[in-house]
Amino acid sequence: MNLEQVNLHLNAYKEHNQIIDAAKFLVYSFNLEHENFAGFGFREELSPNSMLLTAEGELGRPQKVMIPRNIFDFDLNLVLNMVAHEMLHVRQKAPGQVVEDKNEREFQAYYEMLFHKVFPQIPDVSDFHRKFFGNKALEYYKRMGDGSELQQKYAEQKKEIEQLINSSS
Repeated sequence: MNLEQVNLHLNAYKEHNQIIDAAKFLVYSFNLEHENFAGFGFREELSPNSMLLTAEGELGRPQKVMIPRNIFDFDLNLVLNMVAHEMLHVRQKAPGQVVEDKNEREFQAYYEMLFHKVFPQIPDVSDFHRKFFGNKALEYYKRMGDGSELQQKYAEQKKEIEQLINSSS
């Protein structure tokens, strides 16, 4: 996908204050759709230089992704990775696919932001953000509990993340 073209479309949506439509355009254009996705809603902006997105809804029920109105003031690659992160949560919380443990869900989502296994069409972020997301993944890995079954399940991915962080130092 040509990111310049995507940016042109997003700017047109933004000019008309069609932020939700712009977000839907990203989901469609980057093949992030899922039947458990209940659409977008707005959440409060944290600040002009940080953003928070969340997938909200009960486990096993449709998920609504909450975005700040200023989402498209940020770098497109970062926005795409943040949206993909939440769309992975939409899948993780779908009936018949529920990943119960929050630490596991977050680890998987941050891993996806680094390696794009589920959404290979999503571009990489800057080295700064890759390192940040890698450290967030390791934080959730630690929360799984020392030597736990979950940690054993993700031991190889943890090594990949550590190698990525060390190579971008």
